[in-house]
Amino acid sequence: MTSLWDQLAPLLNNKTFTDLTHAFHPGQPHFPAFPDETREALFDLDKGDGFTAHRYSIVGQWGTHVDPPSHFIRGGRTLDQIPVEEMVLPLVVLDIRGRVENDDDAVPTMADVLAWEAQYGQVPEGSFVALRTGWSERWPNPDAMANKDDDGLSHTPGWSREVLEYLIEQRGAAAVGHEQTDTDPGLATSRQDFSLETYVLARNKWQIELLANLDSLPESGAVLIATWAKPLGGSGFPARVFAIH
Repeated sequence: MTSLWDQLAPLLNNKTFTDLTHAFHPGQPHFPAFPDETREALFDLDKGDGFTAHRYSIVGQWGTHVDPPSHFIRGGRTLDQIPVEEMVLPLVVLDIRGRVENDDDAVPTMADVLAWEAQYGQVPEGSFVALRTGWSERWPNPDAMANKDDDGLSHTPGWSREVLEYLIEQRGAAAVGHEQTDTDPGLATSRQDFSLETYVLARNKWQIELLANLDSLPESGAVLIATWAKPLGGSGFPARVFAIH
């Protein structure tokens, strides 16, 4: 009898595994209302203890992290209610780096999505759609990530309502992700406008924020695997995300 691994191993042979996760640490970029991480070695091999163990104090939305519907939606799915079947998804990468280089406030348009579909075919149902902006190159500099002007307004790329509606309503995307701190562009979050993130989570979808290394991925054909801890009733947690291509 052939095992599942015997079938899977040849498919993975010579494939590339790309880590899409920033290693989190104190002082990293984060939502300004959140406290910084604190970390304490309760036991330390370097101090003569028999093992090393750290205590971490972080908010759930820390570093590369997952936001379930319950993050913004009362009664929405919590982390422990998202099935593992949703953690292995076809990956679609929308690349708007060219426009971001000339406009920090750039967002994807329907022309970007239609161009993607003209080249690769219809966005697969159940996909994870990642927005590639090049913004993760600014990590871990908090000022560069926030990119505020003299008036305190943040200039960062983000999603657009028309693209999210198309991907979720017309193509059945399972989840989305991006390199920035927020779903909404910086000019919106500067006004405390998080309507795009609210829209995604209200549609019972989840998202990954602060993705890394999207520049290493093909725009079509890869598989995304997203994992996280399983806190009962959890509204967010650091995630380990990678792609196979």
